[in-house]
Amino acid sequence: MSEPLKDKVAIVTGAAGTMGLAAVKVLLEDGCQVALVDVNGQRTADLATALGPRAQPFAFDISDPEAVQAGHAAIVRALGPVDILLNNAGVLSNNKAEATSPVEWRQVLGANLDGAFYLAQCVVPSMKARRFGRLINTCSLAAKTGGLTAGTAYSVSKGAMTSLTFSLARELAPFGVTANGISPAYVKTPMITEQLNEEQRQKLLRDIPVGRFCEPEEFAHVVRFLASPLAGFITGEIVDLNGGLLMD
Repeated sequence: MSEPLKDKVAIVTGAAGTMGLAAVKVLLEDGCQVALVDVNGQRTADLATALGPRAQPFAFDISDPEAVQAGHAAIVRALGPVDILLNNAGVLSNNKAEATSPVEWRQVLGANLDGAFYLAQCVVPSMKARRFGRLINTCSLAAKTGGLTAGTAYSVSKGAMTSLTFSLARELAPFGVTANGISPAYVKTPMITEQLNEEQRQKLLRDIPVGRFCEPEEFAHVVRFLASPLAGFITGEIVDLNGGLLMD
C-alpha cells in the first residue's frame, strides 16, 4: 500500500469522536504518526492502544492556552515536529440567541474556535521553518446558513473558524503551508443520532438532495486529500460536504 504521508506527524483533535477517529485511521493508513488529542483521556488511550504504536494519546483541554502549549510540547517530544493539524474537536449547541447563556457561549467558542487558534499558533513556526504544513479545520454548513438546526453560539463559532482558515491561508502561503476547511453537514455522529429527534432527522433527509446523511469515512477521505502533498496548490478553500443541501 502506498504511504504518501510516511513519517509525517499529525495531530487530530476530537480524536475519540466518530469523525476524529475516522480521520485518524486514514492518516495512519497513509503512513503518519498520529497524536490523538481529546479531553476523554481513557477512551483516547484505549483507542491508541488498539490502533498500534504509531498512534499516541494526549489528553488536554484545547480551550486552555497553557494546556495547549504543554500538550504540544509533549507531542513534539514524543513524535517530533508537527506536519499536519486537523482541528476537529467541537461541541454542539442548539440554543438560539435568547436561550444562550454567557457560560454556554464561552464554552462553545472555547472548544470550537479558541483551541484551533492556540494549536495553530504552536505548530506554525516549525511548519514555516521546514516549508511544509497542512492546517485543516472542521467548519460547518451552519457558518453559511446561520444554523438550520444548530444554535447561535455553534453557528458563530463555525463562521469564525472559516475566517480563521482564510487568515491562516493568506499568511502562510509563501511558506509552503496550506490552510483549508471542510464544511460538513449532518455526518452520522451523536450530534445526529442523539441530539436531534426523529422528526428533525426525517425532515433533514427530505431536504438533503442525496437523501442520506454523510458517512464519517467520507469526511476522512477529504482530510486525506487535503493533507496530501498533491494538495499543495489548494489553500484558503472550504470544501462543502453536504449532499447538495446548499450549492453556491
